[in-house]
Amino acid sequence: MVSVELVEHALATRLALPDAVGRALAASDIVDATPDPHTPGHWLLRAGSKVGAVAVAAPGGGGSVTVRITPKVPIVRLFFLLGHSLDPKRNWRHGEVEVAQHRDLLPALAHAVERQVDRALRQGLLQGYRAAEESAVVVRGRVREAEQIRRRFGAMLPIEVAYDEFTTDIAENRILRTAVERLLRLPGVPRDVRRRLLHQRARLADVTAIVRGRSVPDWRPTRLNSRYHQALHLARLVLDGSSAEHAPGGLRIDGFLFDMNKLFEDFVTVALRDAFRGTGHTARLQDPHHLDQAAAIRMRPDFVLYGADGSPCAVIDAKYKAEKRHGFPDADLYQMLAYCTALGLPEGHLVYAKGNASHAAHQVRHAGIVIRQHALDLDQEPAGLLADIEKVAERLVNTSRV
Repeated sequence: MVSVELVEHALATRLALPDAVGRALAASDIVDATPDPHTPGHWLLRAGSKVGAVAVAAPGGGGSVTVRITPKVPIVRLFFLLGHSLDPKRNWRHGEVEVAQHRDLLPALAHAVERQVDRALRQGLLQGYRAAEESAVVVRGRVREAEQIRRRFGAMLPIEVAYDEFTTDIAENRILRTAVERLLRLPGVPRDVRRRLLHQRARLADVTAIVRGRSVPDWRPTRLNSRYHQALHLARLVLDGSSAEHAPGGLRIDGFLFDMNKLFEDFVTVALRDAFRGTGHTARLQDPHHLDQAAAIRMRPDFVLYGADGSPCAVIDAKYKAEKRHGFPDADLYQMLAYCTALGLPEGHLVYAKGNASHAAHQVRHAGIVIRQHALDLDQEPAGLLADIEKVAERLVNTSRV
Protein backbone atom coordinates (compact mmCIF):
# COMPACT_ATOMS: atom_id res chain seq x y z
CA MET A 1 0.00 0.00 0.00
CA VAL A 2 1.28 3.46 -0.97
CA SER A 3 1.07 6.17 1.72
CA VAL A 4 0.71 9.84 0.79
CA GLU A 5 1.04 12.79 3.20
CA LEU A 6 -0.52 16.10 2.08
CA VAL A 7 -1.45 19.46 3.62
CA GLU A 8 -4.75 21.17 2.82
CA HIS A 9 -4.57 23.79 0.08
CA ALA A 10 -0.78 23.37 -0.21
CA LEU A 11 1.15 23.24 -3.47
CA ALA A 12 0.90 20.08 -5.54
CA THR A 13 3.15 17.16 -4.57
CA ARG A 14 4.82 15.06 -7.27
CA LEU A 15 4.83 11.33 -6.49
CA ALA A 16 5.60 8.08 -8.26
CA LEU A 17 2.34 6.09 -8.31
CA PRO A 18 0.99 3.14 -10.26
CA ASP A 19 -1.34 4.44 -12.94
CA ALA A 20 -4.25 2.45 -11.49
CA VAL A 21 -3.79 4.17 -8.11
CA GLY A 22 -3.45 7.60 -9.72
CA ARG A 23 -6.62 7.08 -11.71
CA ALA A 24 -8.37 5.87 -8.55
CA LEU A 25 -7.42 9.07 -6.73
CA ALA A 26 -8.54 11.20 -9.65
CA ALA A 27 -11.92 9.43 -9.66
CA SER A 28 -12.35 9.66 -5.88
CA ASP A 29 -12.68 13.47 -5.69
CA ILE A 30 -10.61 13.39 -2.49
CA VAL A 31 -7.67 15.29 -3.96
CA ASP A 32 -6.80 16.81 -7.31
CA ALA A 33 -4.79 14.12 -9.12
CA THR A 34 -3.34 14.58 -12.60
CA PRO A 35 -0.61 12.68 -14.46
CA ASP A 36 2.72 14.48 -14.60
CA PRO A 37 3.01 15.46 -18.27
CA HIS A 38 6.80 15.36 -18.13
CA THR A 39 7.53 12.13 -16.22
CA PRO A 40 5.67 8.88 -16.93
CA GLY A 41 4.56 6.98 -13.82
CA HIS A 42 4.38 10.16 -11.71
CA TRP A 43 1.29 12.04 -10.57
CA LEU A 44 0.67 15.55 -9.22
CA LEU A 45 -1.47 15.46 -6.07
CA ARG A 46 -2.96 18.53 -4.43
CA ALA A 47 -5.27 18.60 -1.42
CA GLY A 48 -8.24 20.96 -1.28
CA SER A 49 -10.39 21.71 1.75
CA LYS A 50 -10.93 18.09 2.84
CA VAL A 51 -8.76 16.87 5.73
CA GLY A 52 -8.42 13.48 7.41
CA ALA A 53 -7.34 10.04 6.28
CA VAL A 54 -8.74 7.71 3.67
CA ALA A 55 -7.78 4.46 1.95
CA VAL A 56 -8.54 4.19 -1.75
CA ALA A 57 -8.39 0.79 -3.46
CA ALA A 58 -8.19 0.66 -7.25
CA PRO A 59 -10.49 -1.84 -9.00
CA GLY A 60 -9.18 -5.15 -10.24
CA GLY A 61 -6.33 -5.37 -7.72
CA GLY A 62 -4.58 -2.38 -9.29
CA GLY A 63 -3.14 -1.25 -5.97
CA SER A 64 -4.23 0.96 -3.11
CA VAL A 65 -3.17 4.16 -1.44
CA THR A 66 -3.66 5.73 1.98
CA VAL A 67 -3.95 9.51 1.87
CA ARG A 68 -3.52 11.61 4.99
CA ILE A 69 -4.38 15.30 4.68
CA THR A 70 -3.30 17.57 7.53
CA PRO A 71 -5.22 20.79 8.22
CA LYS A 72 -3.33 24.09 8.30
CA VAL A 73 -5.27 25.12 11.40
CA PRO A 74 -3.75 23.75 14.64
CA ILE A 75 -5.66 20.71 15.88
CA VAL A 76 -6.52 22.34 19.21
CA ARG A 77 -8.01 25.33 17.38
CA LEU A 78 -9.87 23.09 14.97
CA PHE A 79 -11.55 21.34 17.88
CA PHE A 80 -12.55 24.69 19.35
CA LEU A 81 -14.24 25.57 16.06
CA LEU A 82 -15.97 22.19 16.08
CA GLY A 83 -17.12 22.54 19.66
CA HIS A 84 -18.52 26.01 19.16
CA SER A 85 -20.34 24.93 16.01
CA LEU A 86 -21.95 21.92 17.67
CA ASP A 87 -22.72 23.43 21.07
CA PRO A 88 -21.86 27.14 21.59
CA LYS A 89 -23.11 27.07 25.20
CA ARG A 90 -20.59 24.35 26.11
CA ASN A 91 -17.78 24.72 23.62
CA TRP A 92 -14.49 22.87 23.95
CA ARG A 93 -12.03 25.70 24.49
CA HIS A 94 -11.30 24.77 28.10
CA GLY A 95 -9.90 21.31 27.40
CA GLU A 96 -13.12 19.39 27.91
CA VAL A 97 -12.26 17.43 24.80
CA GLU A 98 -8.72 16.09 24.93
CA VAL A 99 -6.68 15.70 21.77
CA ALA A 100 -3.38 14.92 23.55
CA GLN A 101 -0.42 15.94 21.38
CA HIS A 102 -1.76 14.55 18.12
CA ARG A 103 -0.99 16.72 15.12
CA ASP A 104 -3.20 14.90 12.60
CA LEU A 105 -6.98 15.09 12.58
CA LEU A 106 -7.89 11.40 12.64
CA PRO A 107 -5.62 10.36 15.57
CA ALA A 108 -6.79 13.41 17.54
CA LEU A 109 -10.45 12.68 16.79
CA ALA A 110 -10.11 8.99 17.68
CA HIS A 111 -8.40 9.93 20.96
CA ALA A 112 -11.09 12.52 21.75
CA VAL A 113 -13.96 10.14 21.00
CA GLU A 114 -12.47 7.36 23.12
CA ARG A 115 -11.94 9.70 26.09
CA GLN A 116 -15.48 11.10 25.88
CA VAL A 117 -17.04 7.65 25.52
CA ASP A 118 -15.07 6.53 28.56
CA ARG A 119 -16.40 9.49 30.58
CA ALA A 120 -19.95 8.83 29.41
CA LEU A 121 -19.85 5.16 30.45
CA ARG A 122 -18.09 5.47 33.81
CA GLN A 123 -21.42 5.32 35.65
CA GLY A 124 -22.61 2.46 33.49
CA LEU A 125 -24.60 2.35 30.28
CA LEU A 126 -27.60 4.64 30.05
CA GLN A 127 -30.92 2.80 29.95
CA GLY A 128 -34.21 3.87 28.49
CA TYR A 129 -37.43 2.71 26.91
CA ARG A 130 -37.41 1.48 23.33
CA ALA A 131 -40.50 0.65 21.29
CA ALA A 132 -40.48 -3.04 20.29
CA GLU A 133 -42.74 -5.15 18.10
CA GLU A 134 -42.64 -8.94 17.88
CA SER A 135 -44.56 -12.20 17.59
CA ALA A 136 -45.03 -13.75 21.06
CA VAL A 137 -46.84 -16.64 22.69
CA VAL A 138 -48.03 -14.42 25.56
CA VAL A 139 -49.62 -10.99 25.52
CA ARG A 140 -47.14 -8.24 26.41
CA GLY A 141 -48.01 -4.60 26.06
CA ARG A 142 -50.78 -4.22 23.46
CA VAL A 143 -51.97 -6.50 20.69
CA ARG A 144 -51.35 -5.21 17.16
CA GLU A 145 -54.83 -6.13 15.97
CA ALA A 146 -54.46 -5.06 12.34
CA GLU A 147 -51.17 -6.93 12.00
CA GLN A 148 -52.60 -9.99 13.75
CA ILE A 149 -55.49 -10.14 11.29
CA ARG A 150 -53.27 -9.52 8.28
CA ARG A 151 -50.62 -12.10 9.16
CA ARG A 152 -52.43 -14.69 11.34
CA PHE A 153 -56.14 -14.50 10.59
CA GLY A 154 -57.96 -17.22 12.54
CA ALA A 155 -54.87 -18.29 14.49
CA MET A 156 -54.60 -17.87 18.25
CA LEU A 157 -50.82 -18.08 18.49
CA PRO A 158 -48.41 -16.47 18.09
CA ILE A 159 -49.71 -12.99 18.91
CA GLU A 160 -48.44 -9.77 17.31
CA VAL A 161 -47.66 -7.40 20.18
CA ALA A 162 -46.04 -4.01 20.73
CA TYR A 163 -44.50 -2.85 23.99
CA ASP A 164 -41.92 -0.53 25.51
CA GLU A 165 -38.76 -2.31 26.62
CA PHE A 166 -36.41 -0.88 29.27
CA THR A 167 -32.98 -1.58 27.83
CA THR A 168 -29.47 -0.33 27.15
CA ASP A 169 -30.04 -0.82 23.41
CA ILE A 170 -31.20 2.77 22.93
CA ALA A 171 -30.29 5.48 20.40
CA GLU A 172 -27.56 7.09 22.53
CA ASN A 173 -25.66 3.84 23.08
CA ARG A 174 -26.15 2.71 19.49
CA ILE A 175 -24.58 5.93 18.19
CA LEU A 176 -21.57 5.49 20.48
CA ARG A 177 -21.16 1.82 19.53
CA THR A 178 -21.31 2.59 15.81
CA ALA A 179 -18.80 5.47 16.06
CA VAL A 180 -16.34 3.22 17.92
CA GLU A 181 -16.75 0.52 15.27
CA ARG A 182 -16.13 3.00 12.45
CA LEU A 183 -12.98 4.38 14.09
CA LEU A 184 -11.57 0.88 14.55
CA ARG A 185 -11.79 0.36 10.79
CA LEU A 186 -10.13 3.62 9.75
CA PRO A 187 -6.47 3.89 8.70
CA GLY A 188 -4.16 5.94 10.88
CA VAL A 189 -5.67 5.35 14.34
CA PRO A 190 -2.71 4.99 16.79
CA ARG A 191 -2.19 1.58 18.37
CA ASP A 192 -2.74 2.76 21.97
CA VAL A 193 -5.97 4.55 20.99
CA ARG A 194 -7.14 1.49 19.07
CA ARG A 195 -6.57 -0.65 22.15
CA ARG A 196 -8.72 1.67 24.28
CA LEU A 197 -11.42 1.76 21.59
CA LEU A 198 -11.57 -2.03 21.72
CA HIS A 199 -12.20 -1.75 25.45
CA GLN A 200 -15.07 0.69 24.83
CA ARG A 201 -16.53 -1.66 22.23
CA ALA A 202 -16.52 -4.45 24.80
CA ARG A 203 -18.44 -2.23 27.23
CA LEU A 204 -21.03 -1.65 24.49
CA ALA A 205 -21.15 -5.31 23.40
CA ASP A 206 -24.87 -5.71 24.16
CA VAL A 207 -25.78 -2.67 22.05
CA THR A 208 -26.74 -3.01 18.39
CA ALA A 209 -24.57 -1.10 15.92
CA ILE A 210 -26.33 0.95 13.25
CA VAL A 211 -26.31 -0.86 9.91
CA ARG A 212 -24.40 1.09 7.27
CA GLY A 213 -26.81 2.92 5.00
CA ARG A 214 -29.46 3.27 7.71
CA SER A 215 -30.19 6.71 9.13
CA VAL A 216 -28.67 7.63 12.49
CA PRO A 217 -31.39 7.54 15.19
CA ASP A 218 -32.41 10.82 16.76
CA TRP A 219 -31.65 11.64 20.37
CA ARG A 220 -32.73 14.59 22.49
CA PRO A 221 -30.47 16.23 25.08
CA THR A 222 -32.00 15.86 28.53
CA ARG A 223 -30.88 15.98 32.12
CA LEU A 224 -30.79 12.19 32.20
CA ASN A 225 -28.36 11.83 29.28
CA SER A 226 -26.27 14.95 30.04
CA ARG A 227 -23.13 12.88 30.69
CA TYR A 228 -23.41 11.58 27.12
CA HIS A 229 -23.70 14.93 25.34
CA GLN A 230 -20.05 15.55 24.44
CA ALA A 231 -19.51 11.94 23.39
CA LEU A 232 -22.63 11.99 21.21
CA HIS A 233 -21.60 15.20 19.44
CA LEU A 234 -18.22 13.70 18.60
CA ALA A 235 -19.72 10.34 17.64
CA ARG A 236 -22.12 12.01 15.22
CA LEU A 237 -19.17 13.84 13.70
CA VAL A 238 -17.47 10.49 13.06
CA LEU A 239 -20.61 9.02 11.49
CA ASP A 240 -21.15 12.03 9.25
CA GLY A 241 -17.53 12.18 8.06
CA SER A 242 -16.68 8.51 7.63
CA SER A 243 -17.27 6.61 4.44
CA ALA A 244 -16.97 3.11 3.08
CA GLU A 245 -18.43 2.82 -0.33
CA HIS A 246 -18.00 1.42 -3.80
CA ALA A 247 -17.73 4.25 -6.27
CA PRO A 248 -18.37 3.89 -10.02
CA GLY A 249 -15.91 1.58 -11.72
CA GLY A 250 -15.38 -0.65 -8.67
CA LEU A 251 -13.41 1.96 -6.71
CA ARG A 252 -13.50 1.41 -2.94
CA ILE A 253 -13.12 4.29 -0.49
CA ASP A 254 -12.83 3.83 3.28
CA GLY A 255 -11.89 6.55 5.73
CA PHE A 256 -12.75 9.80 7.43
CA LEU A 257 -12.75 13.18 5.70
CA PHE A 258 -13.81 16.50 7.10
CA ASP A 259 -14.52 19.59 4.98
CA MET A 260 -12.87 22.73 6.34
CA ASN A 261 -15.21 24.85 4.23
CA LYS A 262 -18.22 23.56 6.14
CA LEU A 263 -16.45 23.77 9.50
CA PHE A 264 -15.60 27.43 8.97
CA GLU A 265 -19.08 28.24 7.69
CA ASP A 266 -20.73 26.48 10.65
CA PHE A 267 -18.49 28.22 13.18
CA VAL A 268 -19.02 31.72 11.77
CA THR A 269 -22.79 31.43 11.42
CA VAL A 270 -23.39 29.72 14.77
CA ALA A 271 -21.09 32.17 16.61
CA LEU A 272 -22.85 35.15 14.99
CA ARG A 273 -26.26 33.74 15.84
CA ASP A 274 -25.11 33.35 19.44
CA ALA A 275 -23.81 36.95 19.45
CA PHE A 276 -27.29 38.26 18.56
CA ARG A 277 -29.16 36.14 21.08
CA GLY A 278 -31.31 38.34 23.31
CA THR A 279 -30.82 41.51 21.22
CA GLY A 280 -34.25 41.54 19.59
CA HIS A 281 -32.82 40.43 16.27
CA THR A 282 -33.53 37.07 14.63
CA ALA A 283 -30.77 35.17 12.84
CA ARG A 284 -31.51 32.48 10.26
CA LEU A 285 -28.90 30.12 8.86
CA GLN A 286 -29.09 28.87 5.27
CA ASP A 287 -32.12 31.10 4.78
CA PRO A 288 -33.96 30.28 1.50
CA HIS A 289 -34.75 33.15 -0.88
CA HIS A 290 -35.26 33.75 -4.59
CA LEU A 291 -33.45 36.17 -6.87
CA ASP A 292 -36.24 36.67 -9.41
CA GLN A 293 -39.89 37.65 -9.20
CA ALA A 294 -40.99 34.29 -10.62
CA ALA A 295 -39.16 32.48 -7.75
CA ALA A 296 -37.31 30.30 -10.27
CA ILE A 297 -33.75 31.17 -9.19
CA ARG A 298 -33.18 29.95 -5.66
CA MET A 299 -30.45 31.14 -3.34
CA ARG A 300 -29.53 30.33 0.25
CA PRO A 301 -27.31 32.86 2.09
CA ASP A 302 -25.32 31.42 5.00
CA PHE A 303 -26.64 34.00 7.48
CA VAL A 304 -29.48 36.55 7.29
CA LEU A 305 -30.22 38.90 10.19
CA TYR A 306 -33.77 40.17 10.68
CA GLY A 307 -34.88 43.18 12.71
CA ALA A 308 -37.71 43.42 15.19
CA ASP A 309 -40.13 44.26 12.36
CA GLY A 310 -39.27 41.02 10.56
CA SER A 311 -37.46 42.61 7.62
CA PRO A 312 -33.89 41.55 6.66
CA CYS A 313 -31.23 43.98 7.86
CA ALA A 314 -27.92 42.16 7.14
CA VAL A 315 -26.57 39.25 5.10
CA ILE A 316 -23.33 37.25 5.45
CA ASP A 317 -21.62 34.51 3.52
CA ALA A 318 -18.72 32.65 5.14
CA LYS A 319 -15.90 31.55 2.82
CA TYR A 320 -13.01 29.58 4.27
CA LYS A 321 -10.95 30.28 1.18
CA ALA A 322 -11.32 33.21 -1.20
CA GLU A 323 -12.40 32.50 -4.74
CA LYS A 324 -9.39 32.24 -7.04
CA ARG A 325 -9.26 35.14 -9.42
CA HIS A 326 -8.50 33.43 -12.68
CA GLY A 327 -10.07 36.42 -14.35
CA PHE A 328 -13.26 38.43 -14.39
CA PRO A 329 -15.63 38.14 -12.58
CA ASP A 330 -15.00 37.39 -8.89
CA ALA A 331 -17.64 34.81 -7.96
CA ASP A 332 -17.81 35.65 -4.24
CA LEU A 333 -18.51 39.34 -4.87
CA TYR A 334 -21.10 38.61 -7.52
CA GLN A 335 -22.84 36.13 -5.28
CA MET A 336 -23.05 38.68 -2.47
CA LEU A 337 -24.27 41.37 -4.87
CA ALA A 338 -27.13 39.05 -5.82
CA TYR A 339 -28.01 38.52 -2.15
CA CYS A 340 -28.04 42.26 -1.40
CA THR A 341 -30.13 43.01 -4.50
CA ALA A 342 -32.75 40.35 -3.71
CA LEU A 343 -32.95 41.30 -0.03
CA GLY A 344 -32.90 45.05 -0.65
CA LEU A 345 -29.84 45.66 1.54
CA PRO A 346 -27.23 48.43 1.16
CA GLU A 347 -24.38 46.26 2.48
CA GLY A 348 -23.26 42.66 2.23
CA HIS A 349 -20.54 40.91 4.20
CA LEU A 350 -18.08 38.18 3.21
CA VAL A 351 -16.19 36.54 6.07
CA TYR A 352 -12.94 34.71 5.22
CA ALA A 353 -10.22 32.96 7.17
CA LYS A 354 -7.25 35.31 7.42
CA GLY A 355 -4.54 34.46 4.92
CA ASN A 356 -7.08 33.79 2.20
CA ALA A 357 -8.45 37.35 2.05
CA SER A 358 -7.91 40.69 3.73
CA HIS A 359 -10.24 43.36 5.10
CA ALA A 360 -11.65 45.36 2.20
CA ALA A 361 -14.77 47.19 1.03
CA HIS A 362 -16.07 47.39 -2.52
CA GLN A 363 -18.52 50.07 -3.62
CA VAL A 364 -20.63 48.68 -6.47
CA ARG A 365 -21.05 51.15 -9.29
CA HIS A 366 -24.57 52.51 -10.00
CA ALA A 367 -26.05 50.27 -7.30
CA GLY A 368 -25.35 52.02 -3.98
CA ILE A 369 -24.29 48.69 -2.48
CA VAL A 370 -21.12 48.14 -0.45
CA ILE A 371 -19.64 44.64 -0.13
CA ARG A 372 -17.35 44.31 2.87
CA GLN A 373 -14.76 41.58 3.41
CA HIS A 374 -13.76 40.50 6.92
CA ALA A 375 -10.80 38.26 7.79
CA LEU A 376 -10.76 36.04 10.90
CA ASP A 377 -7.37 34.92 12.21
CA LEU A 378 -7.87 31.24 13.11
CA ASP A 379 -4.41 31.00 14.69
CA GLN A 380 -5.30 33.28 17.61
CA GLU A 381 -6.68 32.18 20.97
CA PRO A 382 -10.43 31.48 21.21
CA ALA A 383 -11.11 34.70 23.16
CA GLY A 384 -9.59 36.77 20.37
CA LEU A 385 -11.45 34.84 17.71
CA LEU A 386 -14.80 35.39 19.43
CA ALA A 387 -13.90 39.07 19.92
CA ASP A 388 -13.46 39.36 16.15
CA ILE A 389 -16.89 37.76 15.68
CA GLU A 390 -18.32 40.41 18.01
CA LYS A 391 -16.77 43.14 15.84
CA VAL A 392 -18.45 41.67 12.77
CA ALA A 393 -21.74 41.57 14.70
CA GLU A 394 -21.33 45.25 15.67
CA ARG A 395 -20.77 46.11 12.01
CA LEU A 396 -24.01 44.32 11.10
CA VAL A 397 -25.95 46.25 13.75
CA ASN A 398 -24.49 49.56 12.55
CA THR A 399 -25.46 48.66 9.00
CA SER A 400 -29.05 47.91 10.03
CA ARG A 401 -29.35 51.36 11.65
CA VAL A 402 -28.30 53.25 8.53
